Amino acid sequence: MSVTDSFPLGAATTLDELARDPHARLARLRAHEPVSWLPELGGWLVTRRDLALHVMRDAATFTVDDPRFSTAQVVGPSMLSLDGEQHTRHREPFNAPFRPRQVRDGFASFIEQETGRLITALEPAGATELRRAFAGPLAVAVVTEALGLAGAGTDTVLSWYDSIVRSVSDITAGHEAGPDGAAAYAELRTAVENTVADGGSSSLLVLAAGRLALPEVASNAAVLMFGGIETTEAMVTNALLHLLSHPDQLALVLGDFALLDGAIEESLRLEPGAAVVDRYAVCDTALGSATIRRGDLVTVSLAGANRDPAVFPDPDRFDVRRENARLQLAFAHGPHHCIAAHLARLETRIALQRLLERLPALRLDPDRPTAPHGLVFRKPPALHVQWDSPG
Repeated sequence: MSVTDSFPLGAATTLDELARDPHARLARLRAHEPVSWLPELGGWLVTRRDLALHVMRDAATFTVDDPRFSTAQVVGPSMLSLDGEQHTRHREPFNAPFRPRQVRDGFASFIEQETGRLITALEPAGATELRRAFAGPLAVAVVTEALGLAGAGTDTVLSWYDSIVRSVSDITAGHEAGPDGAAAYAELRTAVENTVADGGSSSLLVLAAGRLALPEVASNAAVLMFGGIETTEAMVTNALLHLLSHPDQLALVLGDFALLDGAIEESLRLEPGAAVVDRYAVCDTALGSATIRRGDLVTVSLAGANRDPAVFPDPDRFDVRRENARLQLAFAHGPHHCIAAHLARLETRIALQRLLERLPALRLDPDRPTAPHGLVFRKPPALHVQWDSPG
């Protein structure tokens, strides 16, 4: 009996389905094949939360340090694609600004100012596409500020980010990445080198250059940059889509902005911006009822784990008052838990509250419906909204 015969649901699962509308399929896999072989993926897909946690916590058995790791193919070795002592060496120089208190003290004022500036520019129009008119530029401004990257404008950084993310997604889907990702990374690397050469004492890149080689600073800057942009752009757009699609839940939040934190966690649970994370088996091992062989790709479905009914009752319902929503795994877990999770949460909360306060009757454009899309990175391709403008 072949691996495919043993896992018939996995054999029938396509990457296109997982990119378009994955949740019904993920629910069936989680219930019947929580560790399932997907021929189109060329690896295992883990959809149950307890098994997902096990994989992400056990870096000695399930590693990111493999030549097939998609992000490393585009930007080289970094904290995202290394384990053990090397992972610690790459991550530690970037840790300090992203601790909770440092995030609040260091970034709240800047985020408020940038959010206010962007909304002021939008207010008179009464309608816009919020992903690229607001969420993307805000994310770029904050991550550029966090890194202290000199001389790169918002449009340029967004173009780098688009190209790098597209290349990572292509590789994950089994396609050959085009040249745009490598070209974008080369431009980013030059900007990092120029920043370090300028020697500004407040730049995190300059501080990291005291402990890492310049190519290592550049690769980690790329990871932080496109991770920070992707995380926050997806968080803002997905959370707005969830709120504006559920008027009852939106009314609760408008009546008490203290519920915004719960709304953000619940949105992360329902639609994590990064839907999957990859690991590679270091040795033969058992995972659930599956026998994993050394070298096998093991992909954790964060989207699947986040709707596990054993942890989240009525898992497909958006509930801003869900008591355990913070158990969601959108920021991964274990050694590779997102380094900037606190910053992403702060940024999203400020952004959502100011949008809801300043754009009266904010609502989805009924003529331009949208939904999250993406195999690896999931968010609406566009989020067209309307509000009551002063005019």
